[in-house]
Amino acid sequence: MKDIVGNVSRRAFLKTGAALGGGLVAGMPLSQAIWAAEGKVLKARSYVDLATLDPGFYSASAEIDVMYCLYSKLTHYKAGSEWGWELEAAERMEQVDPTHIRFHLKKGIRFTGGHGEITAKDVKFSFERVIKHNSPIKPDWGPFDHVEIEDDYTGVIVFKAPFVPVWNVAFPYGVGHIVSEDAVMKATGDGSTFGLKPPAFSGPYVLADWKAKQYTLLTRNPDWSGPKPGFDEIRIIPISDEKTAERAYQAGDVDFTLISLDSLSTFKSNPPADTKVEEHPSLYYYWIGMNIDHPKLKDINVRKAIQWAIDVPQILDAAFAGQAEVATGTIPPGIVGHRDKALVPPEGDLAKAKEFLEEAGVNDLTLTIDCLNESLFSSIAQTVQAQLSQIGITVQVNVQDSGSFWTLGMESEGDRWKEMQLSLMSFSSLPDPHYATSFFVQNQVGVWNWERFRSERFDELSAKGVTINDPNERGNVYQEMQDLMEESGAYRFLTHGGNPVMYRTTRTQAPTRPDGYPLFLEFRPV
Repeated sequence: MKDIVGNVSRRAFLKTGAALGGGLVAGMPLSQAIWAAEGKVLKARSYVDLATLDPGFYSASAEIDVMYCLYSKLTHYKAGSEWGWELEAAERMEQVDPTHIRFHLKKGIRFTGGHGEITAKDVKFSFERVIKHNSPIKPDWGPFDHVEIEDDYTGVIVFKAPFVPVWNVAFPYGVGHIVSEDAVMKATGDGSTFGLKPPAFSGPYVLADWKAKQYTLLTRNPDWSGPKPGFDEIRIIPISDEKTAERAYQAGDVDFTLISLDSLSTFKSNPPADTKVEEHPSLYYYWIGMNIDHPKLKDINVRKAIQWAIDVPQILDAAFAGQAEVATGTIPPGIVGHRDKALVPPEGDLAKAKEFLEEAGVNDLTLTIDCLNESLFSSIAQTVQAQLSQIGITVQVNVQDSGSFWTLGMESEGDRWKEMQLSLMSFSSLPDPHYATSFFVQNQVGVWNWERFRSERFDELSAKGVTINDPNERGNVYQEMQDLMEESGAYRFLTHGGNPVMYRTTRTQAPTRPDGYPLFLEFRPV
């Protein structure tokens, strides 16, 4: 999810894009135009602007990168090439039984603003408010029920049923962040979302300033008593387009950025001065989605015709310079539940696609495809447009800014979902198959399930998969779930992309998660 990106990743997620021009403002580098570079300052690029800083209601993985600096959580992801987690605010954690997890907090972690020390009450409040206020990302918690408080520093997290993904998803990522009950209740009155106005912090940094579509500025937290972070300030510039981000890096406006796959070979062979280029696998997944409820796409034969007409390797050559691998589903290699191959071969088959159209009795079909207004997505959409024309389907490409695009399929945002036909989607993900499948259950229709895919068997498997510890047995469940998605005709899986990064070795060390996303607290000046 939904980043996610990416996302998205998730998932996707509501993205509020940011546009940065050529890297110069009035003839001056942006970094100088906005601020004076004093002290130890990290300048990094984010792929999206902030939509919220409330961890119980996050919408993009880039927001988590910032929250990681501002709040504390029981555990966090380790830096490196292998996925794993380690204790953070928790001194110890214990799986008491399949539905109970006991935690014991470290003492002395304090909230800013005089809101006291982090206690088990704050953990209870932080976790339960996600469910109480029906947050869009409550699936991260699965069948979580409540937290029982044993003393000021000890509590037991109680689930209605076993939930294996909690260790790889909820605790170390977004909803695992702990906020101050006292501060949030005073700020909101009912514990609902505080959006972009955090009332208190407990991490090594505080939010000093945020200007929409310009920058986020973090400075040291004077109340922080833990290990000292490497930089006095972290300045994050939101740049949605990777090509623009690459120009900003070359102009000296940022010292760390993800780069596009089609630029990878160029930067590897001829990197900017004092720059290290690293390649990382991505957990993102890209696909073409089809709105099953739209009259033009109700017939499964029409959807299957589209599936078989799309040549995925051709798309990857056009949009990713051949640097990305074909996806077999939503779950990437190395994660439990990855399929060795998809049901529809990557190259498709135009003859078979035409047979499905004939079976549907459809001629002169005209469709729309919605996509983000970024060069990567435009390239993919235009390639699909050309491919579908080969079977007589005319496609109109509707390019949308991120604020508009990421509300298209949401029933809460009006009736635009009724007009959706094809959509080019990308969600970010996490190192657990539940995260790559949980947004396609029936109760997500009109939320993040924009294909409006409905399957009782899929929902049954989704509930079963989170209870299984054995990786082989669990993998079989998620492989069948992806089969069901593909058999519906509503999905054409494309790629997981990749997450190459580059950073200035004279300015910083840059530890990341295995998928290349920055762990800013681990960054150290050189």
